[in-house]
Amino acid sequence: MLRNKLKNHKIILASGSPRRQQFFKDLDLDFEIRLKEIEEVFPPELRREEITNYLAELKATAFEGELNSNEILVTSDTLVWHNQKALGKPKDAQDAFAILKSLSNATHEVITSVCFKSKLKTEVLFEITKVTFNELSDEAIHYYIENYKPFDKAGAYGIQEWIGFIGVSKIEGSYANVIGLPVDKVYQYLNNLA
Repeated sequence: MLRNKLKNHKIILASGSPRRQQFFKDLDLDFEIRLKEIEEVFPPELRREEITNYLAELKATAFEGELNSNEILVTSDTLVWHNQKALGKPKDAQDAFAILKSLSNATHEVITSVCFKSKLKTEVLFEITKVTFNELSDEAIHYYIENYKPFDKAGAYGIQEWIGFIGVSKIEGSYANVIGLPVDKVYQYLNNLA
C-alpha cells in the first residue's frame, strides 16, 4: 500500500540495526540502506527525548547536501531512561549485568526518536514506552547475557528475546518502540507525505 503511494520518493534508512531494517521490510517499503559512522555524543544537560531527538538529528546531518529532491532519509535513536539517566548500549558483560540489575523489579522508559530529512526540511518525532520488569535473578541475568549477548541494544536487552518473555510484566505504549522503532508513527508520517 505505502510502496505504491511513495513510488515517486526514494526512502533511505540510515541504520545498521537489523530490527529497524526488518520493520521497514515488514511495512513493504522500497528502501535502501546508507550508513555513516557517527560519534554519538550529546550535550550533558540534555534529558530523555531531548537526547534521542538530538542524536537522531545528528545522524541525519551527516548527509547534509547529499540528498536528491525525491529522497527521504530516515535516522533513529533509542535509549532507556531510568533513575534520571540515559542507559545506552552496554560496554561489556559486566556493564550489561549492572544495567539489567538496575532495571530489575522497576519501571523504566524506552524512548525512540525518528528523524525524517529531505532536501527541504527536517522533522523529528519521538515515542515513549514504559516497561516494567519483574525481579530478575542474578542467574537469569547471567544466562541472558551469555546466550543472547545484548551488546548492541540500549538498556542491554531485547524485549523480543528470552529476557522479555520471562522478565517483562507490563508495557504501557508501543511494543515496536521498545524493539527500536515506533512503527505506527513512522507509517503515519510516510503515509501523510504520500
